[in-house]
Amino acid sequence: DIRAWIAHWNQNPKPFVWTKTAEEILESLAKYLGRISGAGH
Repeated sequence: DIRAWIAHWNQNPKPFVWTKTAEEILESLAKYLGRISGAGH
């Protein structure tokens, strides 16, 4: 299934457009990690 998706994607590729800055992504990740730390994982 993954190979089929890749083949289909490669026939009509589109560039990925970031909607957040690196800083926004890192802040979001830090919040998430803060929520899951100590959750028994």
